Amino acid sequence: MLRLAAFAVTSALAATAATAAGPLPPLPLDRLLATPDRLTIAVSATGNPRADGEYLLECDPVGGNHPEAARACARLDTFAKEGKDPFAAESKRQICTMQDGGPATAHVTGTWQGHRVDTTFRRTNGCEIARWNDMEPVLPGGRS
Repeated sequence: MLRLAAFAVTSALAATAATAAGPLPPLPLDRLLATPDRLTIAVSATGNPRADGEYLLECDPVGGNHPEAARACARLDTFAKEGKDPFAAESKRQICTMQDGGPATAHVTGTWQGHRVDTTFRRTNGCEIARWNDMEPVLPGGRS
């Protein structure tokens, strides 16, 4: 009889705890299904041996071996909030100054904001130099 009473009390407490806790919150499916921001950035010919190399940049959470990962992710967040795609190619219909910013290149591949990225940055004219500079510190080094 004593065991039956203990069982009844335990069952009642368990039912009360489950009721008090309420339903579980919904899982953030958009967050679980989203592809994380993960970019590989291969930089060469910047004139700065410490800037040249291949870097992994992960955002949300910040990670990888990028030398300024937190600042780079913050820069990419700014682009996202402004609705800009920093990896889009420059328009062929714009007029660019014919200045040479050096042989630096940066090839960026991976995923950003759920979209595949595969683009190259150069410093071959004024428009490309501005495009590169706008991406710093995502693109390490290379300023002329």
